Amino acid sequence: MPAAPFLPGRVCAMSELKARLRADLTAAMKSQDRLRTATLRMLLSAVQTEHVSGKSARELSDDEVVKVFARESRKRVESAEIYTQNRRGELRTATEHAEMRVIDEYLPTPLTDAEVADVADTAIARVVEGIGERPSMRQMGQVMKAATAIAAGKADGARLSATVRESSTSPVSSRKRLTSTAATPPRTSRRSSVPSPLPA
Repeated sequence: MPAAPFLPGRVCAMSELKARLRADLTAAMKSQDRLRTATLRMLLSAVQTEHVSGKSARELSDDEVVKVFARESRKRVESAEIYTQNRRGELRTATEHAEMRVIDEYLPTPLTDAEVADVADTAIARVVEGIGERPSMRQMGQVMKAATAIAAGKADGARLSATVRESSTSPVSSRKRLTSTAATPPRTSRRSSVPSPLPA
């Protein structure tokens, strides 16, 4: 039985999210879905490991849990790429992709390229407002911090970083230039605005 999709912005206690994973695990075990059972067990184990990773056990926020899921999903992508490059078998590659699809059911829908670009532009604008000038490479940490908060786990860090760097080196993006051009009304020549003389 498919898991309920993760809803960004939803207020959800850690115990509720764990209960949801365990309920899905129970359902997978009853239906004898071995792949799903193994994947959900791995997710619960990864969350628990993160839960006790610090000096003392702590409750994870929703954002932290999503980061754990996203990390596990990336591991499957990387493993599948390695298996493909080393020609270690299509079956193992397919298994990695299948596990990734199960994990992705718990992740928010990824942002499109245009949405990631908007996140980068907004983050840069916020930093400009704070420091009074366009951020240099030294301020990229501030921009990434703002962009990560805005993206809320819906964009991979590497993808977000690349877009931020691209946007920071382009004072005016081509997208904004097109918008500006489209918003500017065409000029009317003075000659065309002069009425033609009436016939005698």
